[in-house]
Amino acid sequence: MIKITAVPAFDDNYIWLIRADNTPFTAIVDPGDADPVMEAIAHDHLEPVAILLTHHHGDHVGGVRELLTKFDIPVYGPANENIYGITHPLKQDDVVELEQIGARFEVLDVPGHTRGHIAFYGHDMLFCGDTLFAGGCGRLFEGTPEQMFDSLEKIRALPDSTQVYCAHEYTLANLKFALVAEPDNEDLKQRMADTTAMRRQNQNTVPSALGLEKRTNPFLRSQIPELKQAAEQFAGKPLPTGADVFGTVRYWKDTLD
Repeated sequence: MIKITAVPAFDDNYIWLIRADNTPFTAIVDPGDADPVMEAIAHDHLEPVAILLTHHHGDHVGGVRELLTKFDIPVYGPANENIYGITHPLKQDDVVELEQIGARFEVLDVPGHTRGHIAFYGHDMLFCGDTLFAGGCGRLFEGTPEQMFDSLEKIRALPDSTQVYCAHEYTLANLKFALVAEPDNEDLKQRMADTTAMRRQNQNTVPSALGLEKRTNPFLRSQIPELKQAAEQFAGKPLPTGADVFGTVRYWKDTLD
């Protein structure tokens, strides 16, 4: 049985610990800061066996160097990014086997936020870094709208039951924009109410089910006529492709952030 533990870091990051019941072994996903990871490891008497990295940004890799001074473990990360400590560079369709945990993850290339961004999918779980957020998606710092659209379409093709483990607690802010883009979406209205209540109690809103994302996340809904119409009204021109709709919605959110 795979168990996931959230380790809060910085203001709104999540570092994920992938664990197996009845063993001390754990894999660390995107350790931007070593200190909270070390605290969690000590508190739960865990033994790290691997580090998994999705992309090169400092709030995802900043703790790698320190962790490697304490643990002699492999580091799995994107082949197309220059990140300290990677021992196993990965690309689309590679597989990560974590035998001590009994976990197996397929690698997805999901560029857009960064050029070499990857995600890990397995056991009905997706560790997607900053590509897909609960209710939103990452900014296009290095990639193109077409790349990010294709990456999100790759994720959208996964089963609705997939649990999305993104790396930030941005959900409430993301849903506020989603309601600007789709004000008549009843599922979205309900999600906003639920999320607001959760955050008032300081509860994590991550992970989220991919099926919920498909119903409420505008960045997975470029094919929905109402969203397409809203994006065209914002752009003041026709948007013939899904990538055009996505790019406009992403720019629309950028103008409001």
